[in-house]
Amino acid sequence: MSGNHLLFVYGSLRQGEQYHDVYLKAAEQVASQCWVRGKLVDTGEGYPALIPHDEGRVYGELYRITPEQLKDVDKLEGCRQNEPEYQRSLRPVMTDRGEAFEAEVYFYVQPFQHMPEVPFGDWRLRGIGERDYVLYFAYGSCMDDERFRKQGVEEKFLDLAGRGTLHGFRMRYPRIANDGGRADIVETGFGKVEGKVYRIDQEAVEYLYHREGVHTGRYRPALVTVEMDGQPIRDVLTFIVIDKSIPEQAPPEHYAREILRGSRGTVSKEYHQQLYRELKERWGMEVSY
Repeated sequence: MSGNHLLFVYGSLRQGEQYHDVYLKAAEQVASQCWVRGKLVDTGEGYPALIPHDEGRVYGELYRITPEQLKDVDKLEGCRQNEPEYQRSLRPVMTDRGEAFEAEVYFYVQPFQHMPEVPFGDWRLRGIGERDYVLYFAYGSCMDDERFRKQGVEEKFLDLAGRGTLHGFRMRYPRIANDGGRADIVETGFGKVEGKVYRIDQEAVEYLYHREGVHTGRYRPALVTVEMDGQPIRDVLTFIVIDKSIPEQAPPEHYAREILRGSRGTVSKEYHQQLYRELKERWGMEVSY
């Protein structure tokens, strides 16, 4: 092996997981939000298994690593000639930017029929339904409480932890509804997205799954790291558009109003002005709120 390699990780090597700092702490992260085709199952041994599948998506992270690091990961994954647990092969990895990379991916080669599928193809989300409360990063219309009141869930979103900043992302409108675009966070490697961080219970999580169309394939839940009061806060729930439309569409005025009204007073003055300015410059919208 010569030259550096791209490696897609989806289980114990992801940020915040057991082996990340041991094997990948010094590696260059190419993307924190990306996916491969496949199905993710739970081995019951504290780590998942990726199974080839033509339609499913498995989410993870993409790193650039050295040949020596790849050898170490081969040993960790039981990638060997005799009775291997995993086999490694080059597969296309898609990022949120629509880029495709050829990367090394480990596939499970032992029997898996008895193993339960991991919901949403995201190992980091396991156990989220068992927490007493969850930190939730709202960057779009959920910063506003008008629909919360109309739908009788306002009391579920009263515990505002404060402003959160997601670095390396930009807010865009690539989900197309009947009346225009809807907000999304897209990993760009630069810029930032500001929003509200709520502390919510499981009933509020289920409400958000319904509102965001999680079970109908519009948005997917994801855990991100946001900055609050100068400190990184890991494992904050947010929602990301699954199938992003290019080009984007302008949001409808009522939706843009929710974003501007809901963000005011929590996000920075500069970021709020940026939201207003982008609506005007990109879409010719001057929204009163």
